[in-house]
Amino acid sequence: MSISAHYDEIAHCNHCGFCQVACPIFRSTGYEGGVARGRLALLRAVIEGRLQWTPELEEPLYTCLLCGACTSNCFPAIPTAELVTTARSEYLEKVGRKSIHHLLFDKLLPYPRRLHLAARAVALGKNSGVSELAAALGLLRIFGRDLSRAEAIVDRLPAQPFRARFKPGIFDGQGRSQHIAYFVGCGVDVVSHAAGEATLSLLRRFSRSVQVLNNNCCGLPAWSYGDLPAARKLAGKNLPMLDAENVDAIITDCSSCTGFIKKYPRLFPEDDPQRKAAQSIAAKARDVSEWLAAEVIPLSKGLQGKRVTFHDPCHASRGQGIVKQPRDLLRRMPGAEFVELPEADWCCGSAGSQLITHYDTSWKVLNRKLDNIAGTGARILASGCPGCQMQLNTGLKRRGLPVRVVHPVTLLDEAYGGADGK
Repeated sequence: MSISAHYDEIAHCNHCGFCQVACPIFRSTGYEGGVARGRLALLRAVIEGRLQWTPELEEPLYTCLLCGACTSNCFPAIPTAELVTTARSEYLEKVGRKSIHHLLFDKLLPYPRRLHLAARAVALGKNSGVSELAAALGLLRIFGRDLSRAEAIVDRLPAQPFRARFKPGIFDGQGRSQHIAYFVGCGVDVVSHAAGEATLSLLRRFSRSVQVLNNNCCGLPAWSYGDLPAARKLAGKNLPMLDAENVDAIITDCSSCTGFIKKYPRLFPEDDPQRKAAQSIAAKARDVSEWLAAEVIPLSKGLQGKRVTFHDPCHASRGQGIVKQPRDLLRRMPGAEFVELPEADWCCGSAGSQLITHYDTSWKVLNRKLDNIAGTGARILASGCPGCQMQLNTGLKRRGLPVRVVHPVTLLDEAYGGADGK
């Protein structure tokens, strides 16, 4: 759909400036084109023919974090993030896609085996130091203007993906009911194995069976970039694997994946036969904290003397309204002291790839978050998004703050006597 179809929504912006208070980009840069009313003014000018689709629009369109904070602070609740995504789609149609995104969205992310092979190659380069040399020589700039500087976002990578150790298939559980499908997100599959192992352990503890899916990428990276056909293709490949009729819930431990799967129906027109399947799947999609908050029993072990705080991923708090559940889980841990993080829903600056594409701006946004974390005195920071975890861990290490960054499920599994908690 053309951005012109949303002219009335865009025209609702009365330029009041309340979005300035909430926007991490504006608060970090002071750039009017980087706040909702500025972006909406640009889109209105394009629709009215006062601006043309040119490469100069890339910066104001793609610096948006899509965090949704502006909409939460907007009286007419203009869905700026969705409008920006629509505008990005039209921008790609008029100006063109970059070859690196064609490689990622069309050739890599739809095929788990290819992604695993690529991840192993990256892990070899990272763990051997070759990628650091490539960064120093500027050879990584072909993948993004700031990837050379962002290369240190992870220290080491697992030699094999999560699903090389836990093959797709059905695992028996200890619970009396609930047949669960476990959607393994790309971040967990190739980077955050501890979260995946903890999730699988907890799901098996409280359900009758867990099916580890052989799913591909959920499609969110393509959608965020504005490549809606690629996002639809990725989602369409997942629909037969999810098979909502034969499971009680579809669980993910990446809040970004969960939020996007819940939006699957909007990817398919009313007359598309895939829309019905997408609706069934979206109805059963659950973030792992949603499901566990309703299922877990009082914990048998605690984190004595540990102060814990929580960062809200944007796709969880504003995208799905998941705020209370992860906090309830953390507060149930005997002996742990939960402290609320000021501005817990302030975006960490990751937004999927911002550290790679807009390194300096991403760091400016992250610094505010790091100041708040330091003020809590917490030594454990939990968050339900692998992307947020990598971004936060990078910032904390750079600051020299002794804070462990984990997924809530990792702490829960330890408290129940999981592999790391025995």
